[in-house]
Amino acid sequence: MLSLYRFLTDIAAWPLRAFLRVRAWRGKEEPLRLPERRGIPSSKRPLGRLIWCHAASVGEAISVLPIAENLLKDPEVSILVTTGTVTSARILAERLPTRAIHQFAPWDRRAWITRFLDLWQPDLSLRMESELWPNTLLALRERSIPSVIVNARLSEKTFRGWKHFSSFAQDIMDCVDVVLAQSVEFADHFKTLGAKCIKITGNIKLAAAPLPIDTNAHGKLSGMIGSRPVWLAASTHIGEEKICFTAHKRLRDTFPKLLTIITPRHPERGSAISDSAKSHGLNVARRSKNEPITDMTSIYIADTLGELGALFSIAPIVFMGKSLKAHGGQNPIEPCHFDCAIIFGPNMENFKDIAEAMVKEHMALQVNSTESLIAAVSRLLHSPDERQRLSHNAKTITMSADASLEKTCKAISDMVDEQLRIKC
Repeated sequence: MLSLYRFLTDIAAWPLRAFLRVRAWRGKEEPLRLPERRGIPSSKRPLGRLIWCHAASVGEAISVLPIAENLLKDPEVSILVTTGTVTSARILAERLPTRAIHQFAPWDRRAWITRFLDLWQPDLSLRMESELWPNTLLALRERSIPSVIVNARLSEKTFRGWKHFSSFAQDIMDCVDVVLAQSVEFADHFKTLGAKCIKITGNIKLAAAPLPIDTNAHGKLSGMIGSRPVWLAASTHIGEEKICFTAHKRLRDTFPKLLTIITPRHPERGSAISDSAKSHGLNVARRSKNEPITDMTSIYIADTLGELGALFSIAPIVFMGKSLKAHGGQNPIEPCHFDCAIIFGPNMENFKDIAEAMVKEHMALQVNSTESLIAAVSRLLHSPDERQRLSHNAKTITMSADASLEKTCKAISDMVDEQLRIKC
């Protein structure tokens, strides 16, 4: 299986190049930075030790930030952060600390990975959650570069998939020096697949700092909204916006001045969402077009980046997307730092433990349909006391954040001595 994978990726250079160009055309890659996907850097390697942190997308990239800041306490260390999405690159461009560099991750083809490692020569590889790319991990092992899976998780579906190819999974796990698992369940998954050194350090996504608030944007938005009742659908995916339109039309029968704010997970969808809202007979304003919120505005589409913090601080009710029509869920911890009542759908596979705990401890409401979403938003709009209880309870989940981060950073420090040799 491994030999077949390596052969297929070896001969796929031109199809992969073509696919990259298609992704760039669709706005899913930065056209001027496509060479980075083939291991060709756009920055120079700094002198001294370099730790490579790889994160798939936005949530994982944000989780890297506190680890990077901890590692950078050593003045001899620099950090290379690679990600796979345009959105994560734009966010990190604003939030990476000094001596940290961002590059797009090279795709998992031997020639491209070899070029990447030849040029960057990392001393240690930290890979977030479940980034188990075979050619990359094999190349790291061949060069004796230690690999650590940080905040490791394998969903039940992914775990079952790996189990069907147990020998392939064992080959991959042989390349991983240490697994720092989020939970006992995920630790067991990695152990079953063949990982040898596993530590349970907790979920560092809890440790992400509160999203920044642009005070200027916050002030202007608050001024335009005034005293209107408002709710926010955050990080929505295809199909969820239409549910929000239906909810808005039903809710405004009781709350005629209601404003619904939608922040799509992919801001480039703003135009399509606007057209869809208009086809539902709704008055729309788009943030990317600097269109103001007026008394006539029903739907405000915040199709920009880096403003979720300001929106969470404005909206007393937040529905987290990718959980009704899409699967996986978005990070429900992000709004916990703010005074808002949180709602999410049934499809929270990526945050299963957190979501279950939040529902059990009355930190959030879980809905499973358009009707139940409408009922939950209506109830919360009617009841400031319930909103306050939910938001107060939600803030307590962040109290375990520092402990998880401290465990993870200590585990990394304890594993690595002066010569960057792994100790387990």
